[in-house]
Amino acid sequence: MPNLVDVSYARTGQSTATDLMGMREMQARAFEARNAQYLLLKAPPASGKSRALMFLGLDKLFNQGLKKIIVAVPERAIGGSFEETNLTQHGFFADWVFNPDYNLCTPGGESSKVSAFKNFLNDASATILICTHATLRFAFDAVDESVFNHTLVAIDEFHHVSADVENRLGEVLRAIMKRTTAHIIAMTGSYFRGDSVPVLLPEDEAKFSKVTYNYYEQLNGYTHMKTLGIGYHFYQGRYLSAMDEVLDTDKKTILHIPNVNAGESTKDKHKEVDSILDMIGTVSRQDAETGVIFVKRLKDGKTIKVADLVNDHQKDRDKIVAYLRRMEDVDDMDLIIALGMAKEGFDWPFCEHALTVGYRGSLTEIIQIIGRATRDSPNKTHSQFTNLIAQPDAADDQVKLSVNNMLKAITASLLMEQVLAPNFKFKTRRFDDEVHEEGTIKIRGFKEPSSKRVKEIVESDLNDLKAAILQDPKMLQALPGEFIDPEVINKVMVPKVIQSKYPELSDEEVEEVRQHVVADSVIKNGEIKEVGGQRFVRMAGKFVNIEDLHIDLIDRVNPFQKAFEVLSKSVTAKLLKVIQETIDAGRIQMTDEEAVILYRDKIGPFMKIHGREPHINASDPLERRQAEALVYLRNKKRQQANANSK
Repeated sequence: MPNLVDVSYARTGQSTATDLMGMREMQARAFEARNAQYLLLKAPPASGKSRALMFLGLDKLFNQGLKKIIVAVPERAIGGSFEETNLTQHGFFADWVFNPDYNLCTPGGESSKVSAFKNFLNDASATILICTHATLRFAFDAVDESVFNHTLVAIDEFHHVSADVENRLGEVLRAIMKRTTAHIIAMTGSYFRGDSVPVLLPEDEAKFSKVTYNYYEQLNGYTHMKTLGIGYHFYQGRYLSAMDEVLDTDKKTILHIPNVNAGESTKDKHKEVDSILDMIGTVSRQDAETGVIFVKRLKDGKTIKVADLVNDHQKDRDKIVAYLRRMEDVDDMDLIIALGMAKEGFDWPFCEHALTVGYRGSLTEIIQIIGRATRDSPNKTHSQFTNLIAQPDAADDQVKLSVNNMLKAITASLLMEQVLAPNFKFKTRRFDDEVHEEGTIKIRGFKEPSSKRVKEIVESDLNDLKAAILQDPKMLQALPGEFIDPEVINKVMVPKVIQSKYPELSDEEVEEVRQHVVADSVIKNGEIKEVGGQRFVRMAGKFVNIEDLHIDLIDRVNPFQKAFEVLSKSVTAKLLKVIQETIDAGRIQMTDEEAVILYRDKIGPFMKIHGREPHINASDPLERRQAEALVYLRNKKRQQANANSK
């Protein structure tokens, strides 16, 4: 199946080049904000966030009067990103060095780690500690809050925090902010959690200075990688039957199999790994020291190296993780099979293909997985993300879930297309305004931000807000061709999501955010062409002169139009009908009696006269109701068939 998204980059080398202090473009931008007490750094995988933290932390130690640095990562494997680093050889004023006793991302129980954490706080000579989020939580409960005074607390993969009172990491963070003088650096590739709970409360978030480095800046500035593809492959039955169609072992691949609780799982993760290995070829041996599995391929007899991160036996897991950390050569590994690991912070620059089974519930997780394949490396010019998704089956009682996942997968891919595109600035066009500004699009009737909060949302949160809008259940119902006026989507449905995500905004501020979201979506969904010195943008199938753009014109464009086009091309007409009926069935209010009467007395005669079934989007309300009765009865029949087969 062809990619839904194909993006090309200029390979300028800008994002990987370093300045006189050894800093990349993103790191230098972050360093400019080094004096902020609370700093939120949003940058994509592989942009160098861990090194940026080293620069910032050392400046706070040497120049800002702080005494200690605590770095917290979500899992032990990520601790390797913060190992001792020689920075002075590249021009910085100090090196990132620390006592190895205070690297707590090592095997062992939490009680010993909490003791080591306490020792660190009491050790006047110790300046840097690396630990997991869990260790930070446990240690916080075991010490007096005042010990965090004059300390930098750095939280990697910050989206693990939540404003929910049940989220312990969020609770620890709020307490540190409220009752200590600590500085905080929060780092993440995406601020979107995938649930309705915000990462921070608005009043806490307002205290953070934000540094944002976007995906386009990162990937466009690479030296080697030129193109990125995002695609979906739909399968029927069990996912293992489709694996040979999507897994190419000539490409360095990370394969994420589904969680055992997911519908796609066979419920036996170890057998799934064995089946994948059997599909590739014959296991010749497993190295006792490293855990690397050597598989002789069926197709040509070549031996490839495989890492099994699904095996959760601790000794085996530690062996292979240690090997993966030490890898330096392109031939050290060919395929990594994982379940919950090898996502955040996992560094394998040679990876060309991220292959994921099952829909992933949050944009953050998708960004993290894609990020495994988007490191710049001499062995590749193209990177690929493929999501293997169950195709809805009309006879399956899971059809509603499959439809929902399919729609979410498509909207997520379109959202990623926007995340990966260059950013525009939007301004109000005034009648006497003829000055052209690079990267800026001027729109008549457009409302610019009137407050600091709206400006922050527009500059830092637009993609995360789009994710919340595109994954909203009511929005998903608008996707597969049902006619909803674009202005209803843009002026009624979109503002409701904005209000729920940012309840502190006034009506005027909601409208300003709404206009930015809609304009950004419509322009990025379109295509910009330059003809004879003038720029045109394709909107709803027509090219419009950018000089003539008005917010009223943009509001008349369906932001889902491209998603519907993708859906129509990706599936058969029969499957499209199943998808449409599944969505309609969830919305129809009807009794069995009414459905039977309509079927017996009305639908038969209607089909005889018109030679077709009644249409659910007909202008005649009676025809619409008959169509609803058909959908209702088919859904009932499917439910009964599934009940009888169990």
